[in-house]
Parts: sequence; C-alpha cells; structure tokens
Amino acid sequence: MSNSYTPPKVWRWDSQNGGAFASINRPVSGATHDHDLPVGQHDLQLYSMATPNGVKVTLLLEELLEAGIKQADYDAWLISIRDGDQFGSGFVGVNPNSKIPALFDRSTGIRLFESGSILLYLAEKFGAFLPKDLAKRTEALNWLFWQMGSAPFVGGGFGHFYAYAPEKYEYPINRYAMETKRQLHVLDKQLAQHAFVAGDDYSIADMAIWPWYGALALGRLYNAAEFLDVQSYHHLQRWATQIDQRPAAQRAVKVNRNWGEAHEQLPERHSAADFDKLPKA
Repeated sequence: MSNSYTPPKVWRWDSQNGGAFASINRPVSGATHDHDLPVGQHDLQLYSMATPNGVKVTLLLEELLEAGIKQADYDAWLISIRDGDQFGSGFVGVNPNSKIPALFDRSTGIRLFESGSILLYLAEKFGAFLPKDLAKRTEALNWLFWQMGSAPFVGGGFGHFYAYAPEKYEYPINRYAMETKRQLHVLDKQLAQHAFVAGDDYSIADMAIWPWYGALALGRLYNAAEFLDVQSYHHLQRWATQIDQRPAAQRAVKVNRNWGEAHEQLPERHSAADFDKLPKA
C-alpha cells in the first residue's frame, strides 16, 4: 500500500466511509424509523432482496414448490438495503440484526433471520432437501455452516475491496483473493468426488453455496471471473451450470430483484403467476 494509516486511539464513525455501501451500515443497532411490514395471503412472509444471501431462501422456496409442496407458497416483499428499509421498525422486529433475508411464518408465529437458520427451518418443516440419515444430514449441515462461515471472506472481504471500495489497495485484494481461491478449490475438490456438495443428493447445502460460489463461477459476481480464473475449477463449473439450469433456480434469482434487465426483475412475488407477467428476454 502506498499510503499508511495510523488508527486513532478511539474510532469515530464517519457516515461517508465505506464506499458504495456506506449508507447501509452504521455502528449501532435498532430502528431508525417507524415502518410496518406488509403482509400477504400466505403463511410464509419473506422480506428480502436478491443478493446472494437472499437468493438462498427463494431458491429453497421455489424448489419446494417445484417438488409439489403447495404449503411452501409465499409472499416475497422487497427490502431495499440501499434505501435503508432494513432499519424500519417492522423489519427490525423480525430481524434485530437488520440484515436480509428475514422470514415470518404466520402458521407458527415464528420469526426467522440468518439465511442458514431459515433454510434449516424450512427443510425440517417440509421434510425436504435435508437427508434423514444421521451421517448424510450431518454432512449437509457441515457444508451449510461452511458456507455461513466462509462467504463473508468472499463478500465483505474480496468483493468489497475488489469491486466496491472507493480505492483499490493491493494488500487486501491479494489477501482476500487468495482466500477466495482457496475456497473455490475446496469446493472443486469436493465436487470432483460427488454430484452435489454434500454427496449424491441435492440439498440445502447446495442452495446456500450456489448463490455465492455458483454466481462467482458463472461470472455473475463482482466482474471477477477472469481475475480469479474461475474457468479452471472444472468440477465447480459443472455443478454451477447444473443448478443454473434448474427451473426453480431460474425463478429464484428474479425474486426481490430491482436491478438489471426488466425480464430479470420481480421485486415482489405473491404467486407463481407473477413470473408469467415478466417481459420476455
């Protein structure tokens, strides 16, 4: 790094720090304004945005519906994190951590936050995409929690410094690129031995990992495919493409999305018919 930085004795918040996403972060928790959350007709009310963490949940919900589990139908409401929707009182009531996604199950009165927790809850509620066998279930959960612990290095680490930081710094980009490539290699080696991440069965582990690492492998995240040489991870490419071709995945990435081409955007979703209303590509 060409410029050195000496931290002050006591850190003070500057709302302009943080680059492209400075406005969505602050050093205290809680609501900044009163705002009730909308509620639709279904038991499952999803409040989210189509970031990788948000897509995890819509992918599972759409896969459940694709499998014929009608009770998994849901209302999806856009929480625009750039506009500070996550700091509204209603959202904070569902997720005191003010991060998407969040889910409220009206049939049980249970609130859910953290994408891994939501995936596990829905898989157990509907008895799908999580093996019953103890060893296979544990392996799926191993990889689910691997994703929860690993992806912050890809998102808040590599993605932030490579794509969003106001200036490019060699040291953090090198540090997080190295860790991101290590993780890609971990997945590539696992997928060399198995059809899916946790074994022979498609599970919530794949649904947690694909929106992050599948998007990276397919060149849809941070415009970093060439920089990270993602094409060299052949088994990861096979898996990412395989899931990308699933109808549920093709729907899931559109839900709670408000950027990109018009045919890619479904800011709110209340029934399967909503996808039919999108313009053709």
